[in-house]
Amino acid sequence: MKTKFGIKEVVAIGIGTALFVALTEFQIPLGFIPNTALQPRAALLAFFAAVFGPIVGGAIGFIGHALGDALFYGSVWWSWVVPELVFGVIVGVFANKFAVREGGFDGKAAVLFNIVQVIGNAVAWIAVAPLLDIVIYAEPANKVFAQGFWAFLGNIIIAGILGTLLAAGYSKVGAKSSSLSKED
Repeated sequence: MKTKFGIKEVVAIGIGTALFVALTEFQIPLGFIPNTALQPRAALLAFFAAVFGPIVGGAIGFIGHALGDALFYGSVWWSWVVPELVFGVIVGVFANKFAVREGGFDGKAAVLFNIVQVIGNAVAWIAVAPLLDIVIYAEPANKVFAQGFWAFLGNIIIAGILGTLLAAGYSKVGAKSSSLSKED
């Protein structure tokens, strides 16, 4: 688990949150289930968590989703903000194993990344989001568990494809040429 927290991580939270918020409006609705969509921001969150660890992943998920809701929808749906935090933390806990930052994101790391992102999405969207919807907003269980399942399915597809591509690309190019360095 990444335990170091410095200027790179602060910058990553800022950039990741800004991108997450900007991507809030880029989505493909799943017309048969209300308020669920394929969202590229899920891949972005998985990528940042895989590179920078659980604090960065959790912060981007929480702040980004809350700001995105507030800016684009006028209110924050907390039962869907918290699962983003949970997902970012779960993926981030394994950041050292993925070795994206070090340039070691290979086939084995990609498989592990996808196993972890599927588990993280399952916990976040099949368990946490529906339960919080029921507890906080008194939503009907059948509705929120259906929404949670479809959000889970959409997120694992997006994070599996785009998240893996982002991690592989960064590991090959960006990890070796980071422009963030401490000045003497």
